[in-house]
Amino acid sequence: MSYLAVKKISFISLTSLFLLGSISGCDRNTRTNVLSKNVSQDCVSNYDRDVDYFPKKVKLNYAKGFTVEYRKHYKIVTVKNPWKNADRSFQYILVKCGTPIPKGYDKAEIVRVPVRTMVAMSTTYLPYLPDLDLVDNLVGVSSFKNVNTPEVKKKITEGNLKQLGSNSEINIEQILELNPDLIMTFGTGNLELDRHSQLLEAGLFVAINSEYMENEPLGRTEWLKFIAVFFDREDRAEKLFSKIASKYEKIAALTENIANKPTVFTGFSYKGTWYVPGGKSYLAAYLEDAGADYIWSEIDSRGSLPKDFESVFNKGNDAEYWLNGSRNWQNLQDILNTDDRYQNFNAFKNGKVYNNNARLNETGGNDYWESGIANPDLVLADLIKIFHPELLPEHELVYYQQLE
Repeated sequence: MSYLAVKKISFISLTSLFLLGSISGCDRNTRTNVLSKNVSQDCVSNYDRDVDYFPKKVKLNYAKGFTVEYRKHYKIVTVKNPWKNADRSFQYILVKCGTPIPKGYDKAEIVRVPVRTMVAMSTTYLPYLPDLDLVDNLVGVSSFKNVNTPEVKKKITEGNLKQLGSNSEINIEQILELNPDLIMTFGTGNLELDRHSQLLEAGLFVAINSEYMENEPLGRTEWLKFIAVFFDREDRAEKLFSKIASKYEKIAALTENIANKPTVFTGFSYKGTWYVPGGKSYLAAYLEDAGADYIWSEIDSRGSLPKDFESVFNKGNDAEYWLNGSRNWQNLQDILNTDDRYQNFNAFKNGKVYNNNARLNETGGNDYWESGIANPDLVLADLIKIFHPELLPEHELVYYQQLE
């Protein structure tokens, strides 16, 4: 089994303190002391300072938000841009179990690897687990209703997974009872929503995964390597990502010399605001690779900008295609039921409205935001099929559907 990077406090006493609101923080020395568990075959029995205990290493080609540096018996993992406008980074020291804790990292979180158990607070981490052979290591998720990965759904059905809640509803007491080696979550910078600091205060090891900050499809997918390094699964991760990247690049090459690029706009108005992805955003990258002319491509932004309905209509009225509306839109009538002004867009009039909600599970979880992140080649193939069907005559839409 793996080692934990924190000194474990009894569940009962820690929970009582937390519920009383008396935990204001943990002593750094306490958090980095290591309590030994039973040593498994993954641990080093006779440490040799000259041995490289990580012969298989990951190399990052697309992801910009994290780095991995290797030393002989530990790894330095840095998350550089955890959320929008973040003024801090996160550093994790992953130490091979059975080897000494390195000195000089007092401000970093330290954990023994390979970790044994994991809690995933986002469904975007789940599709990689079968290929990395980590399904058995998963012990909890934030919500069952959003899960689409078959192997994880099977664990839910069999009662082998815990539902732990998210944001303000997170069940820290239940997480403490599970006592996972690793909690992988994300941050937004909103103190009312984020709970990673409370989890840290409770003596748990938390890793911030900020894949959603990447602005390239393959950049987001490459965060599978971030998951893998905590389990010493670098070899599997490199092979898996190499296959995905190869398929994506092969499909993207189909549109390199496309002359006719149809115009497209995306999104919908929500409570009077229409959020428009910038020209350097994740979605804009997809549209460019798919051979489309995104109407907001001139916006020099990686995020989304708020617009009113009239501004979008003036810009997008003549666009040929409309993508990515509300998750609840299954047909054109659903759009009209929301706002009858939508019928004035030419894309609506011509029936060229496509939504990325073809794979909703029985409780509304959208697989586009789960397996779609892990299979960017299929998402890109869908988009090329929509804009240039002659390039992929045999492809059937996977994540997208045409609304009629």
